Amino acid sequence: MLAFAKDISQTDLKHPEEDKNSELQQYMDYQRKLNHERIVYHALDQAKTDLQEKIQQALGDNETLAPYLQQIFPLSHKFANADTLMLMLRKLVNGHNSGNNWYRMNAYYYALVYDCLKNFVNFYNLQVLPSPEKLADYDISGGMEIDFDDWVNLYFPDLDFHIGKKLEAAHYPFAKRNHAILQDLNKEMANGKSFAEALQAVKGEYEIDDISIKVLLNTKVSQKDLELYYTSVENPIYEYLNPVQEGQWGVMDGESLLNHAYFLGSELKVWSWRKREEVEMVIDEISKQGKK
Repeated sequence: MLAFAKDISQTDLKHPEEDKNSELQQYMDYQRKLNHERIVYHALDQAKTDLQEKIQQALGDNETLAPYLQQIFPLSHKFANADTLMLMLRKLVNGHNSGNNWYRMNAYYYALVYDCLKNFVNFYNLQVLPSPEKLADYDISGGMEIDFDDWVNLYFPDLDFHIGKKLEAAHYPFAKRNHAILQDLNKEMANGKSFAEALQAVKGEYEIDDISIKVLLNTKVSQKDLELYYTSVENPIYEYLNPVQEGQWGVMDGESLLNHAYFLGSELKVWSWRKREEVEMVIDEISKQGKK
């Protein structure tokens, strides 16, 4: 199964504070309705099936495929052609369908998964409310819309592969980081550095990995970067999320990283009675507390 920032196979979600917080409970109720494993599967399977059909129709004509790739894979078409994207999708689907191993992804794969998820969630949400019966076989959300912004915030480790590109969703924590990185990149380039040189200048401060830099430079994915590294599902790769934290690493004492993530998610989730400004104010205040 594909390894994200959190375990997408977890179903028994429970936050210890939700009984005391109606908004947090509503948020956790929403999370419990989602089948994250199937969401990822359908997103990848739909992308692979549609791309295969387009490749067959194009009969090797790359000019015919180009507009489709730009629309459906706005991030990933810049570093891979149709055949390479198909190979990557097959690797992702095969890895995701494996119940014996966790498959870790690099920034190339995260960018492709981001494209696939965005397309699938848009497709799903357009139909689930007016015609939920048409989507019953998907069995992924209990008839509710899927919040793409929330999903990415919870399950992606970062959006460094998206630096400098317009975000179609808020992605508030990641967007704030990317904006700060972009500001420093612009300062470096104003002093005469190229974009590539500027990335090298700031990567240490922000801990941007080398493959994310390759993606940002539109470097074609190499054979080596097509590898999905795996480890046994018996390896507790998410264990660090569960222990109760203390001090600045936990931001809020006595809370696990996992529970803290859901708490932040509930604050970021903008229900009908909340304003985005209020949510951002709360998150900024929590962030300041964590630095003390």
